[in-house]
Amino acid sequence: MEKTANGWINGFIGVTIFAGSLPATRVAVAGLSPAFVTSARASIAALLGLAMLLLFRQPRPKAADLPSLAIGAFGTVLGFPLLTALALQHITSAQSIVFLGLLPLSTASFAVMRGGERPRAPFWAFSLVGAAVVAGYAASGGVGPSLEGNLLMLAAIVVCGLGYAEGARLTRTLGGWQVISWSLALSLPVMLPLALLTMPAAPGLVASSAWMGLAYVSVFSMLIGFLFWYRGLAQGGIAAVGQLQLFQPFMGLGLAALLLHEKVNGAMIVVTLGAVICVAGAKKFAS
Repeated sequence: MEKTANGWINGFIGVTIFAGSLPATRVAVAGLSPAFVTSARASIAALLGLAMLLLFRQPRPKAADLPSLAIGAFGTVLGFPLLTALALQHITSAQSIVFLGLLPLSTASFAVMRGGERPRAPFWAFSLVGAAVVAGYAASGGVGPSLEGNLLMLAAIVVCGLGYAEGARLTRTLGGWQVISWSLALSLPVMLPLALLTMPAAPGLVASSAWMGLAYVSVFSMLIGFLFWYRGLAQGGIAAVGQLQLFQPFMGLGLAALLLHEKVNGAMIVVTLGAVICVAGAKKFAS
């Protein structure tokens, strides 16, 4: 019972940290290129993760774990950060957060496919309705006129769900914080050179707020948040603790309004709530 409770606490802390990711990315890309933000945040987090792995003398992952680590890195280290950074050049963080209502569904769908489970028909019914709610809102112009920004966010949700599902599977054998640390380490040979190539020519001319946004997504979104998140999944169960993602859109909208003074209208809240209800229904029938 205590282990399960700790899982919920750790998972909630992780989701709270993740909720600040899109607003912080929005601030970062206002002064830095999406390529630099993506590669720099991964490189910084990878160096910190490697230091932890060496400090605690963690054994190297087995060869059989490398494909899943690579997939996880593709989804959470490269795909989601880059696609959201590109999207946030076209839409606001509040508009992008609406799409987060589909992230738990994306994660659950990949968990079903990768785990070989056979969900009942209501799972797919809820899935289609949830996707239709968000897609319909986007198509009507509710999340902004930028088709490019909307498509980038949809792609980001897909690859992030894939990364989460792979990472969650590995927590059972590698441990929670080790999964994200090894995923980051695996990406370092690519991300560090890219960060050096894309860094601004005059760093001193970049607004301090952009550097603060980069610092947040590097240390908290890319590493510390995952330490709590994967630990929570391992302690409380992937299916149960994974439902805490349902709170992330509401937290994110609140932060976007409070910190960035972005407009959060009633339609955004209604659509996000509708997607959350569909995700909760889909999860109920996932197995």
